[in-house]
Amino acid sequence: MHRALFTPLTRSVAARVAVRSTMAARPVVFAPRMVRFSSNDAKAPEGEAKPEATEGETTKEESTEQKEVDPAEEFKAQLAKKDKDLADMKNHYARAIADFRNLQESTKKEVQKAKDFALQKFAKDLLESIDNFSLALSAVKEETLATNDEVKNLYEGVSMTQNVFEKTLNRHGIQKIDPMGEPFDPNQHEATFEIPQPDKEPGTVFHVQQPGYTLNSRVLRPAKVGIVKDVEN
Repeated sequence: MHRALFTPLTRSVAARVAVRSTMAARPVVFAPRMVRFSSNDAKAPEGEAKPEATEGETTKEESTEQKEVDPAEEFKAQLAKKDKDLADMKNHYARAIADFRNLQESTKKEVQKAKDFALQKFAKDLLESIDNFSLALSAVKEETLATNDEVKNLYEGVSMTQNVFEKTLNRHGIQKIDPMGEPFDPNQHEATFEIPQPDKEPGTVFHVQQPGYTLNSRVLRPAKVGIVKDVEN
């Protein structure tokens, strides 16, 4: 039985060995591979010039030359640009300083102007009190002062109060305009009437009906005056 099984196995192994030996004995044939060359890769025959590059195309040598930039020239261009930017910045800085200083000066003037004329409305209200002092003093006659000591003392007290009041106003920039005998000035005087007087020059103030006042050289109230009229007119 063992012999019967061994015989087919032996035959099978022998058949495999025979096939392998047959394949080893066959000659190996290599098929040549076809290589295709494009027209651009083909070398031009000796003696013939290479085709020139068309417009818009550059050779490798030209592109290399364009890419190569002189570092010194590039640095000079950058330095010139920086110098220009610095000059522009200095110009803007100088203008900004000048504008700021002008703003400071104008603001300072406006603040001083506001301070100078802060009392304008209040000063106008005080002018009526000063006028009342003048009216009270002008109402007293000289004969009464000479004969009545009580009236004289009252007159002197009112006069002293008026002087103190006027000095206080002067310290705050309020000054009195009394143009008696001066030429008429329409900027500071207000003419209420005209009378011809041959012994006086025409256009001269000969009567002050109401004194005027200024606040820091600015007319607060013009003086009401009478002026001499020209006889020829």
